[in-house]
Amino acid sequence: MYSHKRSSCLYTSCCLLILCGVCLFRPVFGQNTFYQKAPVSTMRGSTLGGVDSLYIDFKKDIAIQLLPFNDLFELALSHSPLLNFEKEVSNAQQAMYKLSKLQSLQWVTAGGSYSTGNQAIISTGAGTTGDAIGQIANGYRFGLNLQLSLYDVVGRKHLLTQAKANYLASLSRKEILEVQLKRELIDLYQDLVTAQKVLQLRLKDQQTATVAYQVAEVEFKQRKMNVNDYSGAGKNYYGVLSSVEEARGSFLKFLYNLEALVGVPIQSLKRK
Repeated sequence: MYSHKRSSCLYTSCCLLILCGVCLFRPVFGQNTFYQKAPVSTMRGSTLGGVDSLYIDFKKDIAIQLLPFNDLFELALSHSPLLNFEKEVSNAQQAMYKLSKLQSLQWVTAGGSYSTGNQAIISTGAGTTGDAIGQIANGYRFGLNLQLSLYDVVGRKHLLTQAKANYLASLSRKEILEVQLKRELIDLYQDLVTAQKVLQLRLKDQQTATVAYQVAEVEFKQRKMNVNDYSGAGKNYYGVLSSVEEARGSFLKFLYNLEALVGVPIQSLKRK
């Protein structure tokens, strides 16, 4: 009886050592590892999206892989649709301001004409000749006409002030949007870095939970563990898997939001 118990303890200890050694020296994440080939079909490592892994190494610090923050902000300034719209609005307001300065030219009209011919003009008096009639009929004529209303005289200054204020307001609105964009980028960038750290911690928890669940499975098959303890180990294992998936989803969500906010593909956000 004593030797039987001793051999069982040695067998269990050997199993623990083997499983712990595999956990320490064999990675679980994203590869075909021992845990993915375990007898239990639901026992597998969590993997991230295949397309994303072509551009982002999830094991390395994301801050090192991405461009510096200032470069990301410059990309966002040049590719943001909202900022591009505001730039066009500012250009339109600037054109209106310049046009209002030239509005006074609409009050001045110029005209000219040239006529030639011989008209039947009755001239009386001494010294009247046919050449005088030709001089009356032939020649160039030009002139300027200026029409001013009291509204134009009094309101021109206010129209210029309004046009200038609209232009300056569009510039200020563009600067406000740039500040808002920078704040959003700061929050999103920090959330992305934090989400990766949380994901890495969850993956370590998954390794520990996987070992514990496999040991519990071995002991349960040897009838050394009751059903309640085995069920608790299973709940803990699948709870850890659930937390890994949540952390993975948060990380990918922040990564895709960063891509949308900056306005360029993920591969363009990486360092060269």
